[in-house]
Amino acid sequence: MAAPSAPAVGHKAVHAPAAGPPGTSRLRRGQRRTAALFIVPFFVLFAVVMVAPIGYAVWMSLFEERSSGLGFGGTERAFAGLANYTKALSDAGFRDSFVHIALYCAVYIPVMIGGSLALALLVDSALARAKRFFQLALFLPHAIPGLIASIIWIYLYTPGLSPVLDLIGSFGGSWDFYSNDHVLLSMVNLCAWQWMGYNMVIFYAALQAVPREVIEAATVDGAGAFRTALQIKVPMIASAVVMTVLFTCVGAIQIFTEPKLLNQRGAPSIDTEWSPTLFIWKAGFVQHDYGTAAAASLMLALLGVVLSYLVTRLGNRWKAAQ
Repeated sequence: MAAPSAPAVGHKAVHAPAAGPPGTSRLRRGQRRTAALFIVPFFVLFAVVMVAPIGYAVWMSLFEERSSGLGFGGTERAFAGLANYTKALSDAGFRDSFVHIALYCAVYIPVMIGGSLALALLVDSALARAKRFFQLALFLPHAIPGLIASIIWIYLYTPGLSPVLDLIGSFGGSWDFYSNDHVLLSMVNLCAWQWMGYNMVIFYAALQAVPREVIEAATVDGAGAFRTALQIKVPMIASAVVMTVLFTCVGAIQIFTEPKLLNQRGAPSIDTEWSPTLFIWKAGFVQHDYGTAAAASLMLALLGVVLSYLVTRLGNRWKAAQ
């Protein structure tokens, strides 16, 4: 009988992986089923409310309604390719709407972000009192539905009804909220009033995560409250600032209710195609040109994607430089 051979020198013994306790594989399968139970509803809702509408919009943008016969018959849907995109881009009203939105964003975004950040820093300061009250008071306008808030401000903008205009008139002044020179500021004021408190809460929550030891060290080193706020607190909540700027930009290009109401009140510079969303509404629900409306909607969505990328990219550079 041959003796067992010794293991070769310089080679490590290979051991088979130890088998887990009985029921381990069953436990892992149960964990996967539990995870799927929570994940699947999200993907189903995402497909229903996001993927399906976008896919349907893409399909609609490639077709147009054409009259059959000599115009006495009905209409038929025909493949148009990129004709709807060309039609939207060749429309002067659609192109001008992006200019209007650019001007609006140039005023609205600095006012919104700067105002929200300033309010959050004031509420977070050591000298602030009744912080809970001011948080609730500043957030309360956001709890009012956007349409109701717009109607309230339209009332305050209307001559003969507005106590604000009456007060200005009592001092011998005058102001026209609907004039070409003031209507953009009126719109910015309306939107900022509703959303500034919401963004303030986001900034304030981020400021609560700033280590108090860092603030105390800055104070000991002789930094005043203003310098501490700008050079210590703001850089440490850079992620919240970038996120808020991103949401503000995407929301600003979709403005609809405010210019629509100002147009109905007779503001001369606010027409029915002032913003991209107004152009889309008019094309789809007034002119019943669903192909052009779908094409314009997709181009607006593409603008939102581009803005999101630019804001994120610039925000990451700013955070890296801190």
